[in-house]
Formats: sequence, structure tokens, C-alpha cells
Amino acid sequence: MARLRMLLLAALLALTAGSCPGFEFQEATLDAIDQGFKNGSVTSTALVRFYLGQIRRLNPLLCAVVEVNPDALQQAEQADAERRSSGDGQIGALHGVPVLLKDNIATRDRLNTTAGSLALLGSAVRRDAGVVARLRRAGAVVLGKANMDEWANFRSAIGTGGWSARGGQGRNPYVLTSPPCGSSTGPAIAAAANMAAVTLGTETDGSILCPSSLNSVVGIKPTVGLTSRAGVIPISPRQDTVGPICRTVADAVLVLDAIVGYDELDAAATRAASMYIPEGGYKQFLKIDGLKDKRIGVLNGLFDFADGTVRQMVYKQLLNTIRKHGAVVIENLEIANMAVIQNATISGELVALAAEFKIALNAYLSDLSYSPVRSLAEIIAFNNAHPDEEMLKQFGQLIFLLSENTTGIGPVEKAAIQQLGELSANGVEKLVKEHQLDAIVAPDSSAATVLALDGLPGIAVPAGYDEQGAPFAISFGGLKGYEPRLIEIAYAFEQASKVRKLPMFRQ
Repeated sequence: MARLRMLLLAALLALTAGSCPGFEFQEATLDAIDQGFKNGSVTSTALVRFYLGQIRRLNPLLCAVVEVNPDALQQAEQADAERRSSGDGQIGALHGVPVLLKDNIATRDRLNTTAGSLALLGSAVRRDAGVVARLRRAGAVVLGKANMDEWANFRSAIGTGGWSARGGQGRNPYVLTSPPCGSSTGPAIAAAANMAAVTLGTETDGSILCPSSLNSVVGIKPTVGLTSRAGVIPISPRQDTVGPICRTVADAVLVLDAIVGYDELDAAATRAASMYIPEGGYKQFLKIDGLKDKRIGVLNGLFDFADGTVRQMVYKQLLNTIRKHGAVVIENLEIANMAVIQNATISGELVALAAEFKIALNAYLSDLSYSPVRSLAEIIAFNNAHPDEEMLKQFGQLIFLLSENTTGIGPVEKAAIQQLGELSANGVEKLVKEHQLDAIVAPDSSAATVLALDGLPGIAVPAGYDEQGAPFAISFGGLKGYEPRLIEIAYAFEQASKVRKLPMFRQ
């Protein structure tokens, strides 16, 4: 394994020293890329070639990408031509930048959109997803589709652990045997391993925050509706959201600026959330002193790691760092219904999601211009007909079966949805308001369900590495529209800690 790691690192270094001397491809930020474009040390074409090389060399090991865009180089060449013919003022932060998309985000091009499933291979969408349309308007290059837990981890009761039939088993680039988490597995792995400049993931409950945490990258889960879900293979319109996964807070924020806003195909949600978008965008909140005077609450029990472990020591140091940079840290806060919230079955989350999934997925499938399957029932039948390829014996499809057995949003589902709203209102929302908090803080994605129930935002930031070298993170969450203060906190924390390092591909 040591030899494999040396070969991988040698390949990375050799590739980095490619055709653009003076430009450092590894860990290149959007700011560095922009400067490279301006001073001529790099081009979009060179960037795409670099990332395609990374994918070609690393993907057999990591399984982060399911498909690369055959038109990516052509798009890059077009971006380079546009840059040559226009002034700097007309070129935005994402112009010519390669972006990997989770495989449930639709693109109307030669790429597939399958949620990792063979059942949707060859299907054709009528239009780009709303966020993709915005990325294209910003000049971004669609590099390809990233792997994911098949069907966003909503097929099997035991979970698929970063596996899909199309992409295989995603692997953590830091410790190959460590869980990569999901369902935005591929975007997080790809961002961590420098297989794309930036990536996009989606979250219903933990699917951005968890893989970002375990792969040492930054993930922003926006307030539900802040970004369009049109053209995204759905689970629930109440909880689904699309957000960036990048190597730095600044990069994630620049991507967020590009993808937020109203979309007529997701009108109700994006119209309601548009009120939260600040004039001038989110970049203005990248403040080095962003922790100053912030009130940050620590939920009781979440940081209770065993004495002497790396996590226990690091988290203690990081909470002190937050204090030293001007924040008021309020510890031992209790959410009265925390146990109920964290048990999704008791809380009714699965009851609600199962019914919503069938309705939303069938609507998505019916809108496709072509598809081998047109309903959840047909997908279940496809899996039964292809048990080996879809690993039916290993994972099953119990949630699919539960969902197919639902008959719409009836009294039981309405009661469950009402309960979820009450749990959130009387839980984290009440806590934040009572203590006048700017954010709650938690290790990794341990507060993901707390944030999921009412579509609340969160940001995961790298915090350290355990005894085996596996990454862990710290997450900040808040109420709807709290993105500005969460960005201030996350950016200031990142700049004060600066713990992220390159993957080591340990066994």
C-alpha cells in the first residue's frame, strides 16, 4: 500500500508540473485560478486537461466520478476564446472553471443523469437543472457527473455507504478503508482529491454536511429554496437543497453566489427563499474577523468524545480558538426533543419522506423526454430484473417498497409533517431565539437532522484528522436565511485553524 501511495503522489506531482509552469494546480482556489487567467499562467483548457488527468489516474481507486463530459475541452476552449476577446470586467469568478455535478443534477447534454442507477441510464432531460443553467450563464465548464449513494441513499434501509451501480464504491482519499459518507459522496471525494475545481452536491438530511466532514472539504447546505431544485432527481420538496462542496469556504461562497435565486420551475420555494438573499451577494461576508461578537451555542452531549482521543483534544482546542477570536461560546445547551429528532422513524421523517418521494420522483420521471422507466414501480421492477448489477441481495430496496406502498399525502403523512415542523419550531429554532444565537456548532454532521426538519442551513469546515489520519469536521448551523452570519463564522474559523491538507491515500 505504501508503494501505491508513493506512485499516486508521484503522479500528482508530475501532473502538477504540466504545461503551465508557474501555476500550482494542486489545491488551486477560485481566486488563484482567476489570477492565473488574468496573468496568463493558466487557461481553462489547461485546467480541464489537468482535472481529466486527475480523474483518469485516481478514479479507478476512489470511484468519485461516474462520467466525464465529452464536450468539456470544447467548452474550455470557448471560455478561453471569450476571455481573450472581452475585458476582465466581463468575466466572472466561475468563467472557464471546471465543475463536477452530483449525478442527480440534470444536464441537457451528452451526459447521463441517473442518481447512480442503471435504471435511468440513457434517459434524456428536457432542460438543464436550474442550478446548472446558472452555472452555464456564469461561464462554468461542466466537467462531468460525480458518484453518489444510489438514489441519494433512499433505496435501502441499511444504506449504500457511498456505492452506486453506475459508479461503484466511493473511497475516502485520506484513509481508503474509512467511510466516505453520502449521499454526495463523489463530489466530496473529488473536491478533496483535486479532481475538480469545485463540485455541487445535494442534501435532504446530511448528504452535503456528512461527506464534506469525512473528506476534509467545505460543504454549504443552503436554506431550502435558496437554490433551485428544478431538474434535480428528488426525495422531498420540503427538505431537498443543492449546495457547493469545495476545498475552501471562499470557493464555496463564490459558487453559492452563482447558483442562488428564483427559478420559475421551482417557483414556490425559490420565491419564498429569495427574501433571504442579501443585496450584493454572499462574498461580502468573507470576513477575517467574522467570529467577533458572534453567539455560538454548543448542544449538550455532541462533543463528548473519550478523554485522550485526538477528536476530544482537537475539538476542545477549536472551541477555545473560537472564543479567542471574539465569539461568545455558550455550552451545555439542551434541545428538549433531541432524542426524538435524532430518531427519524419516531419523528415521522421517514413516513413523510416515503410519501413525498413517490410523488416527486414520478413527477420527475414523467417530465423526461425519454426514459427507460417512468415510475417508482418500474424502477423496483428493474432492480428485481437486475439483482446482481444493482446488488439487491446486499442492499435490498425496502424504502422503495415502503414508498411505493404509499397513496399520497393522507392524514398519517400530514400528521407526520406537522410533527416535524413542531419538533423544529420547539427545538433548535426555539433554542436559537431564546439564547439569541448566531449559530449552533456540532462535530461533523451530528446536527444534520436537527437542521433538516425545517430546511435550515449549515456549513461544514475541516477540523482535523484522527489517529488513523481520517478527517473530521466542525459544522455551524442556524435558522433560515442565516447564511451571512454562518459564512462569517465559518470563514473566520477556517482562517484561524487552517487544518486542511492533501489526501494521503492510506489503507
